[in-house]
Amino acid sequence: MPSLHFQTFQDMTQRVVHTDLRVSEIFFSLQGEARFAGIPTVFIRLTGCPLRCQYCDTSYAFTGGEMMSVTDILAMVAKYGCHYITVTGGEPLAQKECIPLLLQLCDQGYTVSLETSGALDISNVDPRVCKVVDIKTPQSGESDKNLFSNIEYLTGNDQVKFVICGREDYDWVKGIIQQYALPARCEILVLVAYQQLEPGLLGDWILKDNLPVRLQLQLHKQLWGDVAGK
Repeated sequence: MPSLHFQTFQDMTQRVVHTDLRVSEIFFSLQGEARFAGIPTVFIRLTGCPLRCQYCDTSYAFTGGEMMSVTDILAMVAKYGCHYITVTGGEPLAQKECIPLLLQLCDQGYTVSLETSGALDISNVDPRVCKVVDIKTPQSGESDKNLFSNIEYLTGNDQVKFVICGREDYDWVKGIIQQYALPARCEILVLVAYQQLEPGLLGDWILKDNLPVRLQLQLHKQLWGDVAGK
């Protein structure tokens, strides 16, 4: 007998997908980070975010945008002829309609990733989606918003990301990795906050502690700088 969880997703698949979402932009670029870094990707940036991280580079997506149906979003995405899709924000899960959008993208055969802050519940995200959960560090200014119960729903298909601004953040991340046994759950990414920490210094710390993480630099910023829509 199918699980209740599977039936829930199946029921969602059968819904009419004329639900509207507020979309900040849809664009084609190289994925800048996480598992598919460097791969041509269609980005769907949804509008709105309940967080205000001090290093945020997409504050323009907090408001505005255009109302679009899931059907229209799928049609626009299809025009790019690209297999990889990233749903991002803002905080995409701030719109409840993001869940059926992710489902429909998976049903269309795309490889889908979700960039989420981890401040909102991820339990209903389709398991085919690669969840990239950005656990907020103290120096982000928003670490009190972390929903650590989300860790229970992480699998080997997912990734946890930490953006590190300085030594305080790094030491905090080490504690979180150990406390929640993260290496046994999913891949762990660490990135430097843009222009706030020397990448080589973070690399030295990781090597000294033999920390089980992957250091990444934001490829899109190396190529195009701090440019929106890239």
